[in-house]
Amino acid sequence: MAQTTPMNAGPEEFAAPPGQRRAVAGALRAVLPADCVLSGEEELRPYECDGLSVFHRQPLVVALPRTEAQLVAAVRECRRLGVPMVARGAGTGLSGGAMPHAAGVVLSLARFDRILAIDPTARTARVQPGVRNLAVSEAAAPFGLFYAPDPSSQIACTIGGNVAENSGGVHCLKYGLTVHNVLALRACTVEGELVELGGGGGALDAPGLDLLAVTLGSEGLLLIVTEVLLKLLPKPALARVVMASFDDVGKAGAAVAGIIAAGIIPAGLEMMDRKATVAVEPFVKAGYDLGAEAILLAESDGTADEVADEVVAIDAVLRGAGATAIAVSSSEAERLRFWSGRKNAFPAAGRLSPDYYCMDGTIPRKALGTVLQEIAAMEGTHGLKCMNVFHAGDGNLHPLILFDANRPGEWERAEAFGADILELCVRLGGTITGEHGVGVEKLNSMCVQFSPAERAAFFAVKGAFDPPGLLNPGKAIPTLRRCAEYGRMHVHRGALPHPELPRF
Repeated sequence: MAQTTPMNAGPEEFAAPPGQRRAVAGALRAVLPADCVLSGEEELRPYECDGLSVFHRQPLVVALPRTEAQLVAAVRECRRLGVPMVARGAGTGLSGGAMPHAAGVVLSLARFDRILAIDPTARTARVQPGVRNLAVSEAAAPFGLFYAPDPSSQIACTIGGNVAENSGGVHCLKYGLTVHNVLALRACTVEGELVELGGGGGALDAPGLDLLAVTLGSEGLLLIVTEVLLKLLPKPALARVVMASFDDVGKAGAAVAGIIAAGIIPAGLEMMDRKATVAVEPFVKAGYDLGAEAILLAESDGTADEVADEVVAIDAVLRGAGATAIAVSSSEAERLRFWSGRKNAFPAAGRLSPDYYCMDGTIPRKALGTVLQEIAAMEGTHGLKCMNVFHAGDGNLHPLILFDANRPGEWERAEAFGADILELCVRLGGTITGEHGVGVEKLNSMCVQFSPAERAAFFAVKGAFDPPGLLNPGKAIPTLRRCAEYGRMHVHRGALPHPELPRF
């Protein structure tokens, strides 16, 4: 991947003073077991980046506590020293949210990997943040239950990371994002105080301010999570996938809007363009129609009668929208095979290009066709190809921009391509992220979407939780100066995104 550092956080800005690493490591070793502190050059390298490896930086020190008491001790020591802290899970994030601070400590929660309790009566799972997403459903399966949010990286991503990014997945249309499936959190503040947010009894509401919702999706800027109480759901008796082919992406987009307009809420409603299916099919042999310009995957789940009726209704909408071919899974194995291509779309991109840049924006469903057509035009503008896979039902796009980091200038063109896609999302009434978060990747795009007053409100919330500003600093919320500078260098049709800002 390209050897590039993010423009907002270069090494010259955050360089640690000489001797700082030894001092911080020594202070942490005084409160943690020796094997819980890493400070050697080779030991630190695996923590330089998350899944968006184009943004990378070596941390000052890494702490790997095993217990809540050890985590609290590490946080208090960092607070005493005024050292920045970046909480990290499995490192599968795609926005640079877990990129280290060069003068700070990475607090890895990888050893917080226990499922503490499954309560089949209350339908809850109490887990530590280092538990893998898929492991929750595996543990709940003997009770006929499952955990609904299912990111494509669910085999590796952790619950703590899901909480930080408010992750979704292919089934979020019907069952919701992480925010809809978390009942309570236990977390550590920047002062080393343990707090509990939300209602542990599974009630729909709890007294006081709803701080739980504020922290879900806060990207580690407010608290460090130590336990999560998850909502489990009964596993549906039956699930079937309807796969439809279209000879035009606009028709496929209209079909998505038509399904929702008909009052049908599928368990999942995904779309892939031809570039994506061509990349995926040799990889997983899912049975995709390689002649189609786009395919839709619509899943129905419930009782046998409910599924039968819903499949008929979905079929009618798809045919009315101009589907050229329709197939319905006839077994659980075939259903999983249909989904396997969508779940493996990101790694399959490697069949087409040495590198890819996965974007994440959300638009109104009715604009799906328009967005795909405009992205196709942008391919010519930037001289790069883009394959499209996304959660069509809720308008969450995941364009994969293909580039070669070894070719001078290609990463810069890919980055500009991505910024244009996000600005398109905002222009059409959408937002710059659906589930990947802002991190360092989308700081500039935050300047496009949010006004100075809105960003000031974000900083006020951050300040209430983290007065010294030590938790994941320099991410997710851009400064006024940064947005003014971005406006100067990123002019569209002669107009600045925020002309009211001072021009430096």
